Amino acid sequence: MTRPDPGASHADTPIPHRAEPDWPAVARLPIAGRDEPLVPMSLAPPPIKVFPAYARLGIPGAIDECYVREGVYRRLLAVARALPDGLSLLVMDGWRPWRVQQHLFETLQGTIQARHPELDEPALVARTREFVAQPSTDPTAPSPHLTGGAVDVTLCDADGLPLDMGTLFDEATPASHADALESDPGQDDAHRQARHNRRLLYHAMHAQGFTNLPSEWWHFDLGDQLWAHYGGHANALYGPAELDTIEKRWRRQL
Repeated sequence: MTRPDPGASHADTPIPHRAEPDWPAVARLPIAGRDEPLVPMSLAPPPIKVFPAYARLGIPGAIDECYVREGVYRRLLAVARALPDGLSLLVMDGWRPWRVQQHLFETLQGTIQARHPELDEPALVARTREFVAQPSTDPTAPSPHLTGGAVDVTLCDADGLPLDMGTLFDEATPASHADALESDPGQDDAHRQARHNRRLLYHAMHAQGFTNLPSEWWHFDLGDQLWAHYGGHANALYGPAELDTIEKRWRRQL
């Protein structure tokens, strides 16, 4: 039996515009604290592929694996299995150590400040938070990637090569906003293909309950405070998470 091609309808459905998150409101959302382990995405069968982008880029503290909560793992598998034949879901980042979050925030903030020295501190923080959440280990308001509920993904072809999304992963420009290609007047073949690819990714993730951070076409959430904010949920499911270690296991066992 031939699997239906969800790409056909998704390509015709524009990505809706969403306002940037009201971060103070996001931080006020309660967290239920569901006890789910972090699991490595490298366990997943095809059509999931894993490329730990920050470790490969040499970011200090980055780990050579993409961990997510078990519930997120299962939903990502469902996304991948619903994709059109020949496409895979490429996972580039999941749970992120605080040290990596701090490095990304400070590096982008420093770059923006060098280009725009006229910005005052609140404006500089706001510009930085457009693409990197402020580092936080606060159990009531953790950085999204620290929960294991945030994930950075894209689509790739049968050869494992990422599809054209109009910008690169982590490209800190307005063109990276999820709906940027919907209002762009450019209508050449490359534009239309990138728009098609973004729509396919967005709607495939949305169909499995993920929400999207509007400023990043690659960033999706499930169970964290951003998910609760954009999904209209009364509370988040996941608070801060830590990787298990042999020492922690021994302490529990003894």
